[in-house]
Amino acid sequence: MEILGEDVFKLLMALLLGGLIGAEREYHSKSAGFRTIILITLGSTIFTLISYKLGDGNNGWRITANIVTGIGFLGAGVIFKEENRVSGLTTATIIWVAAALGMCIGSGYFSLAFLTFALIMIVLIVFKYVQLYIDRVHQIRKYKIICIYKQKTLLEYEDAFRDCHLIPHRGKQSRIGEEMIGYWDVQGSAKNHEQFTKKLMDDPDVKGFDF
Repeated sequence: MEILGEDVFKLLMALLLGGLIGAEREYHSKSAGFRTIILITLGSTIFTLISYKLGDGNNGWRITANIVTGIGFLGAGVIFKEENRVSGLTTATIIWVAAALGMCIGSGYFSLAFLTFALIMIVLIVFKYVQLYIDRVHQIRKYKIICIYKQKTLLEYEDAFRDCHLIPHRGKQSRIGEEMIGYWDVQGSAKNHEQFTKKLMDDPDVKGFDF
């Protein structure tokens, strides 16, 4: 099978664009970093090229359709749950989009590939600051407070949430011996959350808390 100059150009483009996306991921120490994203973009480009060369009519698309299935396994491998949060979703999505980018390049849709690459970088770099701003003005934290048992103690903490301009949603509450344990989902700005945690640290009845 003859290697055409256009094929080499497509592979080099996949190397470049995948490398730039991977460099951003590597800079933030993500599990799918520089080399991984490059190989994903290159692999999907190669599979797409092969599908065109071996395909007869629409049969070649069976190969490219299986790219999505294979990428699904890779993406699932970087998603994991820790305590009450799920991490790795953005990395899994980048793997998925990098494969789509490689398919664009392999199909010869260069304008679409460059547009997709530009949008990916905007989401990863520019929108990160938008997300940080949203996190500053609105956060939802899960609080667990352990305190010495007293009547209405936990209600007092709900009042303390509101005094700090936070919106508490009460969860499970229990008593073990002389201790009361309460759980809340609390909405508010990062500044107000910090104000509340300072109150907890200054409260002698609080034996422990986390969020």
